[in-house]
Amino acid sequence: MMPSSAAINGGSSPVKAHGLITALGVGQICSWGSLYYSFPLIAEAMGAELGWSKPDLYGAATLGLVLAALAAYPVGVAVDRGHGRWVMGLSSLLAAVLLLLWSQVTSLVAFYVLVAGIGALQAATLYEPAFAVIARRMGASQSRSGITALTLWGGFASTAFIPLVQWLLNEWGWREALIALAAVNGIICTGAYLIFIQPTRDAQPEGDIDPGHQRQQSKDAVQAALKRPVFWALLLSLTAYAAMFSAFTFHMYPLLLERGLDTASVVQAIALIGPAQVAGRIVVSMFAARASMRMVGTAVVTVFPLAFGALAFLNLDFLTVAAICVTYGAANGIFTIVRGMVVPEMLSRHAYGAINGLLTVPMTFARAAAPLGAAALWGLSSSYASVLAAILAVAFVLATAFWFAAWLSRPTLELAHD
Repeated sequence: MMPSSAAINGGSSPVKAHGLITALGVGQICSWGSLYYSFPLIAEAMGAELGWSKPDLYGAATLGLVLAALAAYPVGVAVDRGHGRWVMGLSSLLAAVLLLLWSQVTSLVAFYVLVAGIGALQAATLYEPAFAVIARRMGASQSRSGITALTLWGGFASTAFIPLVQWLLNEWGWREALIALAAVNGIICTGAYLIFIQPTRDAQPEGDIDPGHQRQQSKDAVQAALKRPVFWALLLSLTAYAAMFSAFTFHMYPLLLERGLDTASVVQAIALIGPAQVAGRIVVSMFAARASMRMVGTAVVTVFPLAFGALAFLNLDFLTVAAICVTYGAANGIFTIVRGMVVPEMLSRHAYGAINGLLTVPMTFARAAAPLGAAALWGLSSSYASVLAAILAVAFVLATAFWFAAWLSRPTLELAHD
């Protein structure tokens, strides 16, 4: 039987965790902005100056995501054991060093080593470890408000950093831009994580809190999760989501151009996705604050195949594409919250970081492979029709697998394994 919320003591309420969530939020804006969203802009400028091809440049990013997938589980275990402060803080400091070294590269080999390292560090600096830190501070069953608030902060990363990085490139150049991003990681992110993540304030279960017992309890929770069909249904759903999101994110610009929109209309439509993500998260926090994430997820996954079906089969003009982008963005924003809460609500309230890390491994592999797979699929026909059909099929897999996971978890929700 899962412990009730009364079985957790010593944890911070959402109000008392406000400082941590704010610091993590600022850190997430800067981590996402400097380590993830900045890459296409920096790569474009590098390629123009150094004469490197897009496959050369994006191959390094793909390698980094593969390494991030391999790092996801051990990072989750480390956060579960109370090392989140050092995992996130020192990883941000190391990212600053790698960004600084990147600013001096002249060889492709050095570029691959540095960018692959930065990609691997994303496993220790982005949402997943931050979610696990919040789950430890507030208690896994009480962490929903904190995770929701953190995703609201993170939703502004692209809005803040894409214009900032472009300005740095225009005013200074890509090497100087990387130096500035290194300073952001070394000062803001490192400081936020090292100062505000305080393991001594984490929630503690009543009774036996011996570290050895807790480690065994976490191992038992992971083994129990792996034996449950709901874990594998969620793994399939979340992996499909990562593939769908990554393929569309990297290819939506040329895809919409091929569908007949002009450049200005495409840019304006895509720009609506970020604000829609934040709006979707606000709507959930205001009107579905007490709704089960299982039920919220069941509803929101339905939107993805509908959105891509509309994109594939409707006659497109700007207003239609804008409506699709807003709908997709809102659904994506809400699903980020769902993704953060499926472990405590549908699997286990123990070993959040480890179980979430296991779910993240295939997600990160899919996120790395999907853009390359979509490009290869386009190459077979020189048309995005086949790519869009594949994305639509993956969206159906995402929805069907999540519906199945929700059905599996419903009758045993209160009897889920610890």
